[in-house]
This record gives sequence, C-alpha cells and structure tokens, in this order.
Amino acid sequence: MPDQLKPETLALRTGIHRSQFNEHSEAIYLTSSFVFDNATQAAARFSGEESGNIYSRFTNPTVTALEERLAAMEGAETCVATSSGMSAILACVMGLLSAGDHIVASQSLFGATVNLFNNILKKFGVETTFVSATDVGMWEAAVKPNTKLFFLETPSNPLTEVSDISELAKVAKNAGVWLAVDNCFCTPVLQKPLALGADIVIHSATKYLDGQGRVLGGAVLGNRELMMEGGVYGFLRTAGPTLSAFNAWVILKGLETLKVRMDAHSRNALQIAQWLEAHPNVNRVFYPGLPSHPQYKLANRQQNTGGGIVTFEIKGDRAAAWRVIDQTQLISITANLGDAKTTITHPASTTHGRISQEARDAAGITDGLLRIAVGLEAVEDIQADLATGLG
Repeated sequence: MPDQLKPETLALRTGIHRSQFNEHSEAIYLTSSFVFDNATQAAARFSGEESGNIYSRFTNPTVTALEERLAAMEGAETCVATSSGMSAILACVMGLLSAGDHIVASQSLFGATVNLFNNILKKFGVETTFVSATDVGMWEAAVKPNTKLFFLETPSNPLTEVSDISELAKVAKNAGVWLAVDNCFCTPVLQKPLALGADIVIHSATKYLDGQGRVLGGAVLGNRELMMEGGVYGFLRTAGPTLSAFNAWVILKGLETLKVRMDAHSRNALQIAQWLEAHPNVNRVFYPGLPSHPQYKLANRQQNTGGGIVTFEIKGDRAAAWRVIDQTQLISITANLGDAKTTITHPASTTHGRISQEARDAAGITDGLLRIAVGLEAVEDIQADLATGLG
C-alpha cells in the first residue's frame, strides 16, 4: 500500500486478506474455532510461538480485518475490538489498572461510563476523581501518587464540551499517566487523538462507525505495548467481551462510507444548530461548530468539523422537553446516536437517568435539555418535525 493515504482511502483498502476464492468484499468467518495441522502447531499457536487463529473469542479473521482498518484510520499501532463501547472501556481499565489505582475523569461523561467508574470499579479498589472537562488545571491538581489514567470524551455527551487533548496530554505525560480519549462523537475522520498526544483511543463502534444502527461493537486503540503486552488483549482473551465476526463485518462495511457520512451529518447538524439558536423557545444551543460555543476556537483547531450531535435547552421544564419529543413524527425517539436516521433523547431521564442529581447538576444536564443526533434526512424535514413541539 502507498504511504500517507487519506482516511477515506484507508477505510476502503486496509485490513483486506483475501481467501483462496479471491473475493472482493471481505468474507465473514462465522466459526467458533480453527483447525490445526497437527498437535505441534496447536501448541505453538496457544503459546504464541506461531501466529494464527485459535478460537473466535480472541482470534478471528473478520475481527482482525476490522482491527487493522480502524488502527490504520486512527494512526494506531494496534486495535483490540470488543463487543460494545462500554466493554471497550471496561477492557481498557481492567487490562491496564489494578486495585489501589486512581483515575482522573471528566465529569462530562456518558452516564453508563460514570456508573462504571463510580459504582463497579470502585468495588474492586479503583477510585475515580471527576473534574471539569475544560479546566486543565483541575486535572493537574487531581493527580495523586497512585493515578494511572486520565479519561475523557471530547466532544462530551451530551453537552459537546471540547477538551484540549494536546494540553491534557502534556499534563498526563508530566504526571506519568496514560491519557485515554473516547472518540465516539468525532470518529477518526474528524479527530485524531493519538496525533494530539493521547495514549489510548476508545470507540463505541455501535455509533458512527457502523452508521446505521445495526450492531453493537467497541474498540480500544494504542501502541502495541499497551494493547497487547500491557493487558487489554489479555483481558479480552480471558474474560471474553468479544466482538462477533458478523458484527465486525457489518462495521467494516460501515467504515467504507464513514467519511462521506460524517461530512453530511456535520453539514446537516450545523444548519439545525443555527436554526435552533434563532428559535424564540430555545434558551441555548450546544454545538462545537457555532461561534457561541465556549470552545469554538479549540474545536476548529482540533476537529475537522463540528460533528453530528446538537444539544439544546428549551424554555421550560421536563414536561416542555418531553412535549417536543412526543410531538415528533419523523425523528426517532431513541437514545442511540450515529444512525443515518435522526434521533432525539432527553438525557436527564435516559442516558444520564441512573446517575445522581448532583452528578447531573455538575455536568450541566438540566430537565430542559434535549440531544439530537442529526441524521441524513433533508434538513427542512428535520426542522419541520422539531417545530411542531417547539411552537
């Protein structure tokens, strides 16, 4: 392959290993195990002396194809694919951290991630301190002797706060800790965390990487030492949060159109954000592509576009927010995002409904807040559907 290929080319031409049939589209290897030539080869495969497939819990050609393609797009040495975005975060933490370690995390995280850090990991002796996504000084001040990991989403879910990856990478390096960035909202075609100094990239492949709301998947990416020798792959091999070959194949097909889809999502989202910002019944719009966004200049430096997520706060309470949702006829009422179809959700009662009111308040998630993952429909049709409930 030529050097310095663009992301849209990498999404089509990497991770291809044709079988004896010389197929053009990648094959799906739906098998639980693989046959060895003899006992010696079996022993060599299990010990790691010989590379090759063993058992689809941790080695499968279709999954490997996805891992190679996504790694090429992110500029990572290695990718470990997992069964979902949350299992990717779990594999990262369980593979790299131990009881007694400490995490510094953004307070602006997906609700399930907050619950994982606050409730589950805490039971196993891993403590988390939550700080502002945008105040670099707070991250530096939160570091303890046992801190091992910085974890953030940028843009954040749902308020699209943009963290300065380069500055946080400097703090992390000085403190001797790893910086992990959830790149779900941007994908590698809009943002490259590793190139900005991050050590680890996390993906929920369920979202934009698939792009049509079909399957679940996740990925952890970084250098070979962290991913393989460091323990992420070892955790996957033993604990088994495995991506199925079928789901890997679907996501591979999704990656082929990722660039054109993200460009279209971003164009539509900017128009929706501008329209909402001018609406008399909207208090505030959160979108990194708007000049009114607090980190607008940073987003312009760090991201290629503003992305496809628009969050806005209406004038009114929860009942008013729910009325906007309930009066839609076109937009899908679902908490998923990254679909070709536009979706809408009320974060305070769905994605962040299981975290405490105190945590929601700290993250700025009010009862009047609505999140739209802008799809690929005509912008005019999306606007008309929202207008019914907005008045």
